[in-house]
Amino acid sequence: MLKLNKYYDSLNDEVKEYFSILSPEFPKWLLEYIDTPEMERISKISMSCGTDYSKCFNVRYWYSNLDHSVGVALIIWHFTHDKKQTLAGLFHDIATPVFKHCIDFMNGDSETQESTEEKTSDIIRNSSKIMSLLKRDGIKLEEVDDYKIYPIADNNTPKLSADRFEYTFASGLTFFRVWELDKIRKMYNNIVVTINEDGIQELAFKDKEVCEEYIDTISKLWPEWVSDKDRTVMQFLADMCKSMNNAGYLTIEDLYTLSEQEVIDKILTCEDKYLSDSFKLFQDADTVYRSAIPADEKYCVNIKAKTRYVVPLVQTDDGVVRINQISETAANQITEYLNYPKGGYYTYFDFQFAPYEEVVTKKLIKKDNV
Repeated sequence: MLKLNKYYDSLNDEVKEYFSILSPEFPKWLLEYIDTPEMERISKISMSCGTDYSKCFNVRYWYSNLDHSVGVALIIWHFTHDKKQTLAGLFHDIATPVFKHCIDFMNGDSETQESTEEKTSDIIRNSSKIMSLLKRDGIKLEEVDDYKIYPIADNNTPKLSADRFEYTFASGLTFFRVWELDKIRKMYNNIVVTINEDGIQELAFKDKEVCEEYIDTISKLWPEWVSDKDRTVMQFLADMCKSMNNAGYLTIEDLYTLSEQEVIDKILTCEDKYLSDSFKLFQDADTVYRSAIPADEKYCVNIKAKTRYVVPLVQTDDGVVRINQISETAANQITEYLNYPKGGYYTYFDFQFAPYEEVVTKKLIKKDNV
């Protein structure tokens, strides 16, 4: 296996091979940007939004937000060989807080999950090392601090982008095992850059049959991302972080500077036994229940989540068209997911936890968990 740097060498063999599919030749110029404190921080944040810490899920192995960011950068580099676009992809999650989109839930943004993105530019600007590298390479901050300006990197749902492509592959490798590397290679090698119906660049499939296989596979992932257990676990972590903040044990800044394990350690060792014991109950819980009405004396929520799916373009003799326009099978799978329930009812854990909705005084906290 190729040896490049500490980050790359620490990856397991499957991730290394996966990265080699995304970009057969790893761009060595990217390594200096990866080896910065700001990027290293997100190596301690999971791509899976805190679900790694719940027995409701069976995560195969750790896949960090840094891994995801590198994967996005490799896809962009493979199709553009443009340093600015590639760096924008690398930096797109540099502002990610602990437990990732759980903090969007904490901010009341469970359905768009974009509330934490505003810090990206400030984090890059305040990094002396990243700014020094950008200056050396003749790249301006505004050319890399918002990957949404590059349609290959990111675009509106349900279009296919590097970001959407990567987390679909990675989630299906490490979390819900629906991919093997050979199948990812087959899908990825069928992709080209084309011009979509809006006159904008977009990734597209060359062959209808390969795109149908892609939809058939990822349509198994879509319901998992909005499942009862996924939404409930994420909302619990959001409520725990909010409660720790309101109790004075965790600052908002901590969410953007500490690792997930450091935050978990703060929860488990805080003086408030109600919070620490509730988190232990969460760690032991392996089932989420559904109810039409609020469940008494339980941690019970009614939360909706972001609809994540793609409707890729396919090249045809008549030009590029969306897969649902030429494949009845794919159209039915997409429609089935869009009709899938994504909340609007109650879900709960079989233990009680009432989050602290307001700032509380530590010495007055005497609640016992039941």
